Amino acid sequence: MTKMIFPKSLSKGDKIAVISPAGAVEASQLEKGIEMIKSKGYEPVLGEHLYTKFSNGYNYAGTEQERTKDINWALNDHEIAAIWASRGGYGCQHLIQDLNLKNFTKNPKWYIGYSDNTVIQSYLLKKGFASIHGQTIKTSSFGVTEESYELIFDILKGKTPKYSLTSHQFNKKGNTEGELVGGNLALIYALLGTQYSFDFKDKILFIEDIGENFYALDRMIMSLELAGVFNKISGLIIGGMTNMGDEKDNKQYEESFDEFAYQLISDRISKYDFPAVFGFPNGHIKDNRPLIIGGNVKMIVKDKVKIEF
Repeated sequence: MTKMIFPKSLSKGDKIAVISPAGAVEASQLEKGIEMIKSKGYEPVLGEHLYTKFSNGYNYAGTEQERTKDINWALNDHEIAAIWASRGGYGCQHLIQDLNLKNFTKNPKWYIGYSDNTVIQSYLLKKGFASIHGQTIKTSSFGVTEESYELIFDILKGKTPKYSLTSHQFNKKGNTEGELVGGNLALIYALLGTQYSFDFKDKILFIEDIGENFYALDRMIMSLELAGVFNKISGLIIGGMTNMGDEKDNKQYEESFDEFAYQLISDRISKYDFPAVFGFPNGHIKDNRPLIIGGNVKMIVKDKVKIEF
């Protein structure tokens, strides 16, 4: 088993690269997040193709080559202390075959993002490096909670998160401990069967998603079952499930934790004996609190829930 490597803590004045590995962004969408980095005493360094646009069936932040160039620069430049994705969307899968960790392995740095960035985080985890599954820069313009960013800066300073949650009707009680894997369910599903898929053996799996039809959600969960994932994991954490189903028919369409989506997941995992936590505040939701992919998690699920790194 590879010993997990955690990047060193940042100091005031350190440089944080801001890159767009997937979808295109407008400068106005990143202004608040970039100013926030400055306000914390760090220096944001913008990737060459941060605001590039390339349309090819989707509005990407540059061609595959341009986006690969930016992420490899951020990973390997010795002056960069952390990497923060501007957004997710789609496109990170284009990059992983050409990622270069030559200098990164000598100077590991935190990679921060969620959604499509799950692909990059899975790649880094396969190489033995932890990362932060949390807010992107763009979401700072969406009215998200300040705490979701403050907790990321806490991790950058070396403080690991501890969470206490109220009980949820679908929770499955029990205690477990293990390495955290996962992220966006659609990308976990997309990586199944590839060399870049997470290793699920004895791990605690986290999942979240947005904008899926209920049958598509069930298909992805069913695929995890057919791949034997639920026979391997030691625990499951379910985060945001929002904008699910048909907006016209789903009264909970705008809710962070869609109850019918949760019911579908609960039904699928009912025959397994691992503990499960529903309603964790991470995902495509305004209160998106960070998790450390690759971090060791203690998970206590009783009348109250504790999740500690």
